[in-house]
Amino acid sequence: MATKTKSTSKTAAKSKVHGANGPGKRTARSQSQSRAADSGGADPAYLALIRRLPLRPIRTEAELDAASAIIDELTGRDDLSPTESDYLDVLGDLVEKYEDEHVEMPHVSDGEMLRSLMEEMGVRQADVVRGTGISKTVLSLVLHGKRDLTREHIEALSRYFGVNPATFLGRPPDS
Repeated sequence: MATKTKSTSKTAAKSKVHGANGPGKRTARSQSQSRAADSGGADPAYLALIRRLPLRPIRTEAELDAASAIIDELTGRDDLSPTESDYLDVLGDLVEKYEDEHVEMPHVSDGEMLRSLMEEMGVRQADVVRGTGISKTVLSLVLHGKRDLTREHIEALSRYFGVNPATFLGRPPDS
């Protein structure tokens, strides 16, 4: 899409407004173009999101809940416009910043994390053994909290499950 300078856009808008109907007589098309110009040409869906929840720092639990509801709504759709996708990215960053500062994340053991990933991916212990090369005994000990994961185990599991190795380190991955 080509971009226009302000003066070119103003000239084009002015000629469409006056057009064949003469000064002051707008066509339906020129009226809708004028509304788009008045809103900076922004996507109406994006503007609706901004009206629902402006992109500002989140300061309260109520604002966090509202942001989370919008995130759930948008992530449930496959047809986001580029501006809606941008809004979702920025809103996600704002939620992450608030949660980093205000929400205490409980420590999850190696075994609990491994069990959770196995359930989420619908795999059994034998599948993980085959896919990672980690012995059945070691996985069993980890799942029962009797052994911690080694660096090699974490590397193999993160490759197998397609997650950041920091998932197993009890802290969020670096951005």
